[in-house]
Formats: sequence, C-alpha cells, structure tokens
Amino acid sequence: MPKIRPYRAADRDALYEVCVRTADAGGDATGIFTDDRLWGDVFAVPYAVRQPDLCWVVESDDGRTIGYVVATDDTDAFEQWFRDEWWSNRIGVYSLSGAAEPTRQDEIISYASKRAPGVEKHAAEYPAHLHIDLLPETQGQGLGRELIETLFTELRSRGVAGLHLGMNPANTGAAAFYERVGMHRLESASDTTMYGIRFD
Repeated sequence: MPKIRPYRAADRDALYEVCVRTADAGGDATGIFTDDRLWGDVFAVPYAVRQPDLCWVVESDDGRTIGYVVATDDTDAFEQWFRDEWWSNRIGVYSLSGAAEPTRQDEIISYASKRAPGVEKHAAEYPAHLHIDLLPETQGQGLGRELIETLFTELRSRGVAGLHLGMNPANTGAAAFYERVGMHRLESASDTTMYGIRFD
C-alpha cells in the first residue's frame, strides 16, 4: 500500500516527473514543451526548495515517488522569492517561440515572468496556496484526501487563515475533488477556476 511521508531532497527529480505526467488538465504533458522540466520549475519544485516543510509525497511499495502536495503558507512572500531568486535564475533556460500566435510554452513562460507579490487578489483572505498531483496508479485510494488533510492540519497549527488554489477549468475531476475536501469556488478569470477554504 502506498504511504505518505514528508518530502526529501532526493524526491526532487520525481517532482518534475509527476508534474509533467499530470500537467495537461490531469493528463500527460510530456513533449508539449521543448523542455518538460518547465512544468516542474513553475508549479512544483520551487515550493519544495523554499518550504520543504510544507511538502509531502506519496511513496509506492517499491519506493517510487508517485504523487505530491507542495505549498506555501504566505503567497505574497513566496511570489517575491519566486520572482527575485527562483525564476530570475531560469528565465534564460526556457525560450519563447517568437511565433505570431503564442504557444502553450510561451504562455507558461509569460505567466511565470509576471508572478509577483500582490498579483493574486485572493491571497489576502486565503494566504496559503498549494499544488497537488497524483499519478493514475495512486488515484481512488484516498491518498489525495490524505495529502490535503495532512497539509491543512499543518496550516491550521501555524495559524494560517486560509488557502486558495487555481486550476485548469477543463480538469473537472480535480474540481470535484476539491469540493469533496471542503473547498468552495472563488471569483475566477475565464481561463482559471479558483477554489478556497478558510481555517479560522
């Protein structure tokens, strides 16, 4: 039976793998970008680097990392660090296409480049945020709920007021999952569905 345990530095490559294999609205995004690691460098690994104490993984019976939740308890502080220290060291690694019509890679690079404190309006009321991804072999076993509840328990113990997240509107399975664990819809843009939960 797979188990949940705290993140370790040795899990870093696995975060990249799980992230890309679930990045296309829950499906495999391998090969969509010129470098698959772009997904992880935006949506997973920086959280584990900055706040490993808010990251947990699912480990399979044979020792593989097959899922994770990564988070920050202070979105604006995280976004400042992401902009100033993380993304500034990667911006030359990933190239814009130069095409007249932006590619998906162009859109993700643009999104990452615009991240900054104060951009996410829900951060004031819901200061924490998370990313959770599980390979298909983990699903249907209650592991996603266990990951979320582990994180929520830790955030409550820290006195964090609430948490938000954004997701691809096409990922209807994820939306149903977030509602099952007690999250509610927040005001959202057309290209993103936002959810939140209060802890106080």
